[in-house]
Amino acid sequence: MTQHYYSLKVANTPMENIKVIVDSRERNQELIFRLEETGCSLIIETLDIGDYLLSDRIAVERKTVSDFEGSIMDGRLFDQLERIKRSFESPILLIEGSRKEFRLGKNVILGTIASIYTDFNILVVRTAGPKESADIMARIANREQHEKVRSPSPKAGARAVTHEGFQMNVIGNIPGVGPKLAESLLKRFGSIRNIANATVEELMAIEKIGEKKALQIHRTLNLSYNVQEEKELVS
Repeated sequence: MTQHYYSLKVANTPMENIKVIVDSRERNQELIFRLEETGCSLIIETLDIGDYLLSDRIAVERKTVSDFEGSIMDGRLFDQLERIKRSFESPILLIEGSRKEFRLGKNVILGTIASIYTDFNILVVRTAGPKESADIMARIANREQHEKVRSPSPKAGARAVTHEGFQMNVIGNIPGVGPKLAESLLKRFGSIRNIANATVEELMAIEKIGEKKALQIHRTLNLSYNVQEEKELVS
């Protein structure tokens, strides 16, 4: 399932007209410099989903081994993957670091990777470090944009074109709620209004919604909008 890439070499000639959109919060300068060395033109933007956009259908969620394990333990990983899969046709999870850096058990890591592939159909790519990550992303971007003429765009990806699709997006973007849970909520309550009016106890009657998640859904849909509080939550 997991793809390994070793000793990749970037062509001597520049990758003309190849663009990679990089999230403005990306801090790994070694990786960014390497992407520039390949000849890719980098566009820095604040991305809602993904860390790198290589074409209109490929977004890359990059995690170091430490980030990957942390996201497994705190439950963020699958929410992130649900969102990226909903927005891009062929997303990639890139895990950066050596095998020696893993701290969780082998069964946990392999089980998680198997779930990512089978449940989300998301390709998992492992690289040894930032330079190798840059090399494989440059190669993918080159194939997508030169051979298939697919330019990256933060506005690309799957978009809802029906009322049902918009409803799924609204509920599915509540923290801790992905597409499957959004569908269960809408089927059970029938509308966004009814979900918002549901009590915490009624929300907890849905499979996989515990008290903490029910409180989060209820709070998100019913809390009065407060700009100052929003700033405090984000900071």
